[in-house]
Amino acid sequence: MAALPDLTGTRYELESEIGRGGLGVVYRARDRQLDRQVALKVLESALAGEAQLIARLEHPGIVPIYEAGTLPDGRIFYAMKLVAGARLDGYLGGGPSLAERLRVIRRVGEVLAFAHARGAIHRDLKPQNVMVGAFGEVYVMDWGVDAVAGTAAFRAPEAVLDRRSDIYALGGMLAFVLPASAAPALRAIAAKAMSTDPAARYTDAPAMLADIERFQDGLAVEAWPEPLWHRWRRFGSRNAVLLWLLAAYVSVKLLLFLLRNL
Repeated sequence: MAALPDLTGTRYELESEIGRGGLGVVYRARDRQLDRQVALKVLESALAGEAQLIARLEHPGIVPIYEAGTLPDGRIFYAMKLVAGARLDGYLGGGPSLAERLRVIRRVGEVLAFAHARGAIHRDLKPQNVMVGAFGEVYVMDWGVDAVAGTAAFRAPEAVLDRRSDIYALGGMLAFVLPASAAPALRAIAAKAMSTDPAARYTDAPAMLADIERFQDGLAVEAWPEPLWHRWRRFGSRNAVLLWLLAAYVSVKLLLFLLRNL
């Protein structure tokens, strides 16, 4: 994979390298026919299934493929939309709010739900494979094929990867984006998704996203048996205006009672 690709016979002109991993190298290239920049991924022919997999998944959170082909040296390439933005691990360096971090996780979960509904799994979900665009778009990149074993920190412990394995990785992603001050309920959601027993994880991505939404709505979450004191605090936070009005009403009634009895 170290050799620069020979693009003879293609419509593309190589410009610079964007990044590389164990399965391939991504370059910035110019499409001479349409006069636009594209991302060009070059990988070994044995991994041709990646391009076929992505081409079947048409979703706003999955970068579209424009064309695929074979280079003179036998390697394959595919041209796709060039995303302007930052990888998730770099994006977090800008200090986004908790709400923004959870928004990104929700978008990733929605992409997984879409793919799972079509019989596809990611196999290598991690922060380096998620891009946040210049206008807040979220893209899930580098969809794996059977040869992909995943990345240790985000890979489920079971030998055979399936949809629950992607849920494990999504839990790892949630744990990764949470700030140190994150609520116990959010950490419990990540821990449930990352259970070593696949049956103890969320049944699917929508179930995990529903728990995150419950947290954001100030409701109890499935993953955390919250203590009574926390339940009362959560109730107070959600009903602060009502409690203030009730306190004001009681105070006025008490004041009137005292005035009448002076």
